[in-house]
Amino acid sequence: MDCVLLRHGIAVDREQWEGTDGDRPLTDRGAKRVEQVASGLKWLEIQPTHVLTSPLVRAMETAKIIHTSLKGRSALQVVNELLPDAAPEQLLTLLSDLPRETSVLCVGHEPHLSLTASLMLAGKPSMSFPFKKAGACLIEMPTPLKPSRGTLRWWMGPSQLRALRKKGSKVPADW
Repeated sequence: MDCVLLRHGIAVDREQWEGTDGDRPLTDRGAKRVEQVASGLKWLEIQPTHVLTSPLVRAMETAKIIHTSLKGRSALQVVNELLPDAAPEQLLTLLSDLPRETSVLCVGHEPHLSLTASLMLAGKPSMSFPFKKAGACLIEMPTPLKPSRGTLRWWMGPSQLRALRKKGSKVPADW
């Protein structure tokens, strides 16, 4: 199973937002940068069979932009396992129910994504793997899914993913 973990794009500042935190949307700049990150993911030939997103507005908006750009083959699925305070083990349990040959894109928040990546790669939740907004990683997980069995294929910040879109339409043979 290939699992792409992606943090939502730049959202309206909490101090400038009068609604609930869960309703904070992406800024125009955040949405534009997510579109550019999507082009980088396309260059990397990311083709998710499943797209999971947190129910918070900024994550759902990010997931919709990515899903549309990558011409997603399945519907977006909103899951509480990607909420910022969800236990990372809950996401692993959810992923375990997916088919073996799945390529899943998970759009969520910090600190949850850091804790989940750490669990997948090192076997215990830790803040050792921070995500920038619209940053992502690809972790290959053998089935059955178990902590510490993941293999990191790549980890990129948003500026690196945005830069990929300028390099052409094919992944280099030595990638």
